[in-house]
Amino acid sequence: MTEEQLQQKMTYYYHTLKTQQTDPVTLYLQGLVPSGRKSIRSQLKIASAILHFEGELEQMPWNMIEYQHLSTIRNTLQEQGKAANTINLNLSAIKGVMKACFNLGLISADQLMRLNDIKRVRGKRLPSGRSLSAQEIKKLYRVCTQDNSPAGKRDHAIIAVMLATGIRRSEVIAIDVDDYNTRTGLLNIQSGKGNKQRTAYLNVDTRKVVKQWLNSKDAGTQEGKGVLFNPITKSGSIQSRAMSSHAIYEIIRHRAEQAKIDACRPHDLRRTFVTQLLEAGIDINTTRQLAGHTDIQTTARYDLRDDKSQKKALQRLNR
Repeated sequence: MTEEQLQQKMTYYYHTLKTQQTDPVTLYLQGLVPSGRKSIRSQLKIASAILHFEGELEQMPWNMIEYQHLSTIRNTLQEQGKAANTINLNLSAIKGVMKACFNLGLISADQLMRLNDIKRVRGKRLPSGRSLSAQEIKKLYRVCTQDNSPAGKRDHAIIAVMLATGIRRSEVIAIDVDDYNTRTGLLNIQSGKGNKQRTAYLNVDTRKVVKQWLNSKDAGTQEGKGVLFNPITKSGSIQSRAMSSHAIYEIIRHRAEQAKIDACRPHDLRRTFVTQLLEAGIDINTTRQLAGHTDIQTTARYDLRDDKSQKKALQRLNR
């Protein structure tokens, strides 16, 4: 490499690093868990469109955002009939970028304080998602056991682990074989939301399902280590790499369709876990800890017992 080429390379790296350091959007998004970046970026694009900015988010002059601009965004979203949670997520995303602006020295403390004075929108929504019934869970398990392929064993294990622990799909794909103790059922969850680590225990039935998958995995791959759950090709070959979060979504969607139950998403398995704990009489704080929630109010939103109770009451009235 000539001295001129070296100089060009150093100049390129300097400008790249400088751009990364002074871009509040990139700085803010890098501080979020990967699974949440897409939705936040989408909210920022909505906000920029309301302010009639047509360029890339990274090129927007965020340091020029003032109180009246943020107020306009909130009012516009309200006029569009957006839910309170959606509006508050949008405001939170913008305030996150503005805090990054402040940390980069692009805005003053007074400007940030005025922006933070914009209040959240109050409103209560019906709980999103649903909790699966015992009969629906049996049907999900049945379609997996009827599939004798490695995919059937893997999908059965994934669904069983999610229902037994309430872990998120982003946490499922991050589990390594070494994170699971086959003797005790202890599962170390390394990639919790906010990079929080926690542990969970698999019950005996779930351990049996996982063991069947591990036996299939060991027979189908040359090495037994690495991630716990792997992608499987159409020909049935087990790959050594990790699965994607979207793949987990598709597995739950596909198996629910096969089982001929109402549509459900991966997070509905988490809601089922929380609801079942509360139905069993486990106090909400312990449930919060088992679900890996920081705020007990978040756990309360996962409680779908009222919905079930109403359905049971209506069924008794209609007899």
